Parts: sequence; structure tokens; C-alpha cells
Amino acid sequence: MVAECSIPALAEPPSTGGLADSVYATAARSPQLVLFRRRTGTGWTDVTAAEFCTEVREVAAGLVAIGVRPGDRVALMSRNRYEWAVLDYAIASVAAVSVPIYPTSSAAQVAWILRDSGAACCLTETAEHTSTVAAADRIAAEHTATVTAAEHTATVVAAERTASADVADAGGATGACRDRSAAGHGSAATGGLPALAHRYELDSGGLEELRRRGAETDASTVDIRRASVAPGDPATIIYTSGTTGRPKGCVLSHANLMAEADNATALLYPVFRAVTKRPASTVLFLPLAHVFGRVIQVGCVRAEVCVGHSPSVKPSDLLPDLASFRPTFLLAVPYVFEKVFHTARATAEDIGRAASFDRAARIATAYGEAMERRVNSAGRGPGLRLRAAHALYDLLVYRRVRAALGGRVRYAISGGAMLGRRLALFFAGAGIVVYEGYGLTETTAAATVNPPLAPRFGSVGRPLPGTTVRVDERGEVLVRGPQVFDRYWGADAPVRADGFLATGDLGELDADGYLTITGRAKEILVTTGGKNVAPGPLEDAVRADPLVSQCLVVGDARPYVAALITLDPEAVQRFTERGGDVEAAVQRAVDRANETVSRAESIRRFRLLDEDFTEQNGLLTPSLKMRRDRIVAAYARQLDELYAARADSVGAQRKPANSGDDLRHT
Repeated sequence: MVAECSIPALAEPPSTGGLADSVYATAARSPQLVLFRRRTGTGWTDVTAAEFCTEVREVAAGLVAIGVRPGDRVALMSRNRYEWAVLDYAIASVAAVSVPIYPTSSAAQVAWILRDSGAACCLTETAEHTSTVAAADRIAAEHTATVTAAEHTATVVAAERTASADVADAGGATGACRDRSAAGHGSAATGGLPALAHRYELDSGGLEELRRRGAETDASTVDIRRASVAPGDPATIIYTSGTTGRPKGCVLSHANLMAEADNATALLYPVFRAVTKRPASTVLFLPLAHVFGRVIQVGCVRAEVCVGHSPSVKPSDLLPDLASFRPTFLLAVPYVFEKVFHTARATAEDIGRAASFDRAARIATAYGEAMERRVNSAGRGPGLRLRAAHALYDLLVYRRVRAALGGRVRYAISGGAMLGRRLALFFAGAGIVVYEGYGLTETTAAATVNPPLAPRFGSVGRPLPGTTVRVDERGEVLVRGPQVFDRYWGADAPVRADGFLATGDLGELDADGYLTITGRAKEILVTTGGKNVAPGPLEDAVRADPLVSQCLVVGDARPYVAALITLDPEAVQRFTERGGDVEAAVQRAVDRANETVSRAESIRRFRLLDEDFTEQNGLLTPSLKMRRDRIVAAYARQLDELYAARADSVGAQRKPANSGDDLRHT
């Protein structure tokens, strides 16, 4: 049975112009409006709309001066920082196409993106990034010399094994300008990346050099270029994170980004508009190379919301920035909300108040459920006793949770993975409403999101205004709307003739149009007994335990379902110092997860791993998704041993004491 839901658009589609126009329009209309706050050594410095526009225009003129033409691809490899926004809008101002690269990418990954996109210019943040690009050039040159272009696609993955050594040996040129001819590499046509003619490094004065070059250019050139941009023109090529294979470049137009940003801000008005006397503001810490962070920045600029930047999700970087900036809303992946929750509970446990925190969590969840019923006209809201208990724990617990995020946060947007109803209700009860959404790079981020006046926690909401969501006979989610991309770079369009994009995700639409994601078609496990198992819900349930960092459920073509589990070292240390049995605690977490499924779908055995899945070891994507195929390959021997044990012995198989295995538990 096919289910479908369409929501009318709240924003008119653009008929002329591109992304950069909003920067110039805001500067003309409200020149003193604080559009950004820039991180400095002493705190945050306000940047007005007029100041931002001037910087964008000057850098744009510099891009014209070095020869960047309309349609040229300009790569940007940097952590989140103010200059990222300047460069992004400067590139858009000259009708060029930005190609963001994750700052943690390996040389082989960078080689693939720069070669595939044909980037004419690359802007890096640090000397390390510059060396990575130099190593990428070497990798590309080596393969160009030995294989055809088609063979290069199949062999560049192998180059990752030597990428680290290449980075160390590359020793790329330093200084502001990285023109190939100036770096001693000969003409641009002779290297492994023949199109890459210009290289600049931000930490070595690259932005200042572009502004200096721009001063030599007729200022009207930028205006002419910007006026030539049409909504349907490509604005950016965002490469997917590659959980199942080589990253593909998603070509997103100016119209895609504007439709997504404008309809999202119109819907989520409590987030993007000031609902008190305090203006809305946010700190962007998810990578701007990811479509989620990028669209939020576009939406903030268009909605005139103040933005700050933090370089990573590491607590040592992020928490001080949140404390000093004090944003009113955030966007994050579920990992961040899980970390905040578990850290708050661990802190309470350290001072002997774990029981009090657990009661506060139950009260918050109940309060969130009552508020949910009220806004959905399904109940009267919290009763007197619940309100009294909530007020008490707001003083004792919830305000501390809010303080960890800066103290002023009242709204958050979650995407990238399933948040789960439990966490959403807790944060709603603690005074932070989390709007969970769903989307892909191909849908320019959100295709669905929970509406602010009627959220249903645990779902990913209704279609974004202007969007149609359909669930077909097989349960696959299809999306149609103005934010759906047209094609992959260098490939045919994957959008069907009726305008729908097949997402590859499985889901269910309820009678009111709320979507729940139940799994991913390619990730469905089929046991030898013929049972189909969606790993995602089981993994989320196990990961809810504070001791657990990651959980990968396996079982495809196997007799039963099993799991590989990694642990949070800080949580384990606290737990063991109090005499806790880690294996028994994880077993209880697995048992709780198994209560949500049938026996045939339950985790029969698991193995605890010493090493976590991280971006650094290649087992997580930059957006913190598990690379399933790589994890299974990396732990193939351990999985074989796990399945060699008796299937009726549920739990963690222990290794012999003299096995020499690198795992703590097996």
C-alpha cells in the first residue's frame, strides 16, 4: 500500500538571482545588524552585515583577479570558522561553484574529490591541510602515470594505505599563495591534478592575499558576475560521506539551497525568529562541509540570525565556545545530545546523586509526554503534581543541563541519525525542544521535520513545506520537492520521471503525515533462517546505555543476530572504580534492547572491542555514521570466532587468557 503526504510551500521559489544576493541586500537594508560573531583570542567580536558584505566583495574580487571563471570549482578544506562563510559567499558572488572538503579527509580522499570535481582552486586552513593537498597531488600523479582515468577510480582506495606517509613526506609549499608555478611544480598541466592552478592557505595569510589581489580588479566585475547567476545554476558540489562506497558529488543549485533554507526558517519560526527580547543566535559546530551545517548557515544569513563558529564537536573546543557565546538554538547530531545526557548523569553519580538524576529524568520524560499530548490536542498537559516535581528538578538538574549548552538554548535541530523518543522527551522536559528531521545530501538536508506547534517525538516529522513524501509498496521513502537535487557530478540524474527521488531508506507514514524511519534498505540483515532484521533500532537501544559508545548489529547470511560493541572509556573508568561489572552491565543493555523485538531479531551474542569506531581509524564518516562494510572487514576474524561459538549461549564470549587477542571481551 502506497502512502503519501504533501505540504504546501511557505516560501515562494526564487525567480532570479543566487545565494550571495541576500548578503548584499541585508548590508544595504540593515548595515549595522550583527550578522556574525567572530572568535578571537579574547572572546567574540561582532561583525555587522556591512562589514561582512565588504569582506565577501573584496575576496570575490580576488577570485576574479586570479582567474576563477563562472562555473569553475573552488575547493575549501577548513574547519568551521568565520572565514569559511566569507569564502563561501565570495565564491557564489563570482558565479563559481564551491566544493567543500572535510578537514579530516585523507590524502587519497582529497585526491579523488579534487580530481573528480576538476577544481581550479583550493583553499586550505592549516599547513597540515596544505600538506594533505600536496600529498593528494602526488597520489593523483602516480596513478595518472600508471593507469587510465577509468582505472584510477578503482585503484585510488588502495592509495589510502600510504596516504599518511605521503602527507608526512609531502612537505607542501608554505605561504599565502599556492599557485603551482610558484610552488616549483612546473606548469599546472603537468601534475596529478592538472586543473588545480591556485592554492591558498588561510593560516598563512591566504585570505589577505586574495583581498590584496582583488584591490587590483575593477569592483564592477563582481557585480556583473553576481547578476549573471540564475537560481538553477550550480552553487556547490557536496560529496557524500561514502558509508557504502566512493563519495559521489551532489550538485546542488542556488534554488535548492534557497528553497530548503527559506521553507525551513518559515516553519521553524521559534528557532530562527526572536520569540523574546533576545535575538536568535547559534554556534555552528557541525562541519560546514556537511549539507546540514551548510544549510543552517544559509538559513541564518537569509533570516538575519547571528552566527558563530566552533571548530569541532570535541567538548574541549565546543563547551567553552557555547559558554561564552550563549546561543539560543543549536543544530546537532544525536551523538551530541547523548553525550550531554550521559555526562550530566555521570556528574550526578560522582557526587552520589545518581538516583536523584534518574528520578529527574523520569519526571522530564513524563513532562515532555504531557506537553506533547497537549500541543497535539490529545490531553490537558502536565498535572499539578507533575508541574511541582518538574519545577523542583528544574532548579536542581535541568538548568544545569541547559547551562552545559550555554544557558540560553531553548531549541535544537537534530539530524544525521535517529535521535530516539527517549532523548527527545527528556530534553523537551528539561526545557530544550529538539526538532528532529530527516534528509540526505541529495535533498539539500531536510525533507521532513517536526513542526514546532505539533511535534511528535520519535518521528522525523512531516514533509518540509513544499515537499511531498511517499512510501511505496516496498516501504521505501521517496521525496519530491524544490530542494531535491538534479544530478550527481558527471553522472545521469537519479530522479525518476515523476520527479521523486528514491532515498534507499525504509519508513512508515502515519495518518497525519508523520514519517518514522525504520531502516535502510541496503542495511537490512537477512539471516540464514530468512528473518529480515533492521539493525538501526537495536543499535540505538544498546547505545542508549552510558557505558556504550558504538554498536554494530550483524547477522546477514548468518544463523542469528550478533553485535560488536565499543565502550566509552570515561564512563567505564567511573563505573569500574565503583566496583561495577562492565560485561554484566552491557549484557543488561542488550537485554533491554532485545525486549523491543522478537526472539528471532534479538542479539544472541556480542563482543566488546577495545578500540572505538572513530573517524581517525576510518570506521566513522565525518558526520559520525558507521562505515558498516569497513567495520565488518576490520573485525572479520572476530566475527567468525563469535559465530563459531554455540548459538544458544547468549552474551559475551570470553577469550582464553593466553589468546593474545586484542579485544577485552569476545
